[in-house]
Amino acid sequence: MLHVFDTARREKVPFESLEAGRVRMYSCGPTVWDFAHIGNFRSFLFADVLKRYLRYRDFEVYHVMNLTDVDDRIASRVREKGMSLREYTDPYIEAFFADLHSLNVDRADVYARATDHIDEMIDLIGKLEKKGLAYRRDGSVYYSIEQFPAYGEFARLDLSGMRTGVRVDTDRYDKDDVRDFVLWKAWTDEDGEVAWDSPFGRGRPGWHLECSAMSTKYLGDVFDIHTGGIDLVFPHHQNEIAQSEGASGHPIVRQWMHNEFMNIDGKGMSKSLGNNIRLQDMGSDPALIRAFRYMVVTSHYRTILNFTHEALEASRSALERLTRLRELLGELSSGEDREGGADPEVAAAVATARAGFCSAMDDDLNSPRAIASVFGLVNGVEKTAAKGHLTPQSARSASAFLDEVGQVLGIFYKLDGEAEDQLPLELPEALAKLIAAREEARSRKEWEVADQLREELLQQGVVVSDGSGATEWTWK
Repeated sequence: MLHVFDTARREKVPFESLEAGRVRMYSCGPTVWDFAHIGNFRSFLFADVLKRYLRYRDFEVYHVMNLTDVDDRIASRVREKGMSLREYTDPYIEAFFADLHSLNVDRADVYARATDHIDEMIDLIGKLEKKGLAYRRDGSVYYSIEQFPAYGEFARLDLSGMRTGVRVDTDRYDKDDVRDFVLWKAWTDEDGEVAWDSPFGRGRPGWHLECSAMSTKYLGDVFDIHTGGIDLVFPHHQNEIAQSEGASGHPIVRQWMHNEFMNIDGKGMSKSLGNNIRLQDMGSDPALIRAFRYMVVTSHYRTILNFTHEALEASRSALERLTRLRELLGELSSGEDREGGADPEVAAAVATARAGFCSAMDDDLNSPRAIASVFGLVNGVEKTAAKGHLTPQSARSASAFLDEVGQVLGIFYKLDGEAEDQLPLELPEALAKLIAAREEARSRKEWEVADQLREELLQQGVVVSDGSGATEWTWK
């Protein structure tokens, strides 16, 4: 049974969907004031793997993600550049979708733009006013956190020194700023054309309001999972809870799931450090983009991930090894079935790997342990294939399992128009020398040395076999 870590309870809990076999899931998406960086994509990749694994476990998943296309920064940039709101935000949204495609992220069922849901936000403010949870001041509307007794419990805030009646208008405020937050911001000259008419006066919604309005519109008053980065626990998700539960009178999210930060070379990402890396900054090589996905999805989502170029290259090598084996298994699967069928040892190894993979993923998506189970199988299958002992039936069994892993982790894919890898017909000189050295070791009956050289060749992507006569080789 799948267990997930629920942020609200600070513990792993059994996952049970509200409706049998169906999951309703909401994810906080990007704020499209600029291009998304790779730290943002850790959150989106986490949600993608969660959704993929739920589907692997036979759940139907309905997934909604917001696109924040209005906030303080966007309003400021629109005014500075003299553009319309859509002219400014559309290119960043298009770039976001292009990056999702490059990373093989399954699209959400709904991408809800904040500016398409102003009416829903106005209605929500009206509900909060009627319940005495919101009040007006100088054309703006604020949420009164004093009127919501559970405020701060989700984020584990100490409210003992809180000053009541003090308001915060900015969308982004300090971690310790526990004050009434804005629901509707009165129009000022600085907002320019970024404003809408409302019963409270002309203005625009506060940042926290959109997710409450859109999640309930598309998923109902109670839904199964809400995902986001750990930095959103406070203030965004704490304020979202106050709004949604204040309006409905009951909890609306059954499981809150948050991913940890991504660091760059051991340091947090920030513009001041100049390390806000975009996906495109890694270059145009699709293999590096796939390696980035592999690096993220095989790291546990609740641990800080340190991005380094060395780690990216290691991920690239690991993924290439899996890909080559998968291709080799595809070739061997098409061979003529042998008498006796599948090798019982290989069948048992596949079953063990599958059980280990599922057990790890059931444990709060423990993908590092899951991929370790995969490589436990890979090592044995590579050795069996190198000796020429892997039957087509066994190859199909191992290949089917790797396809399942790819289905969950999304790691085996090629982009539109990407050329197939062209492996050389002849071995590079260094690898040819290794094969010659192995043949010499075999002629001297130095079997241990020969086995070590075979392993070294295998790590370089070359499978050798000793059928009849000279050593034969093929690319893995």
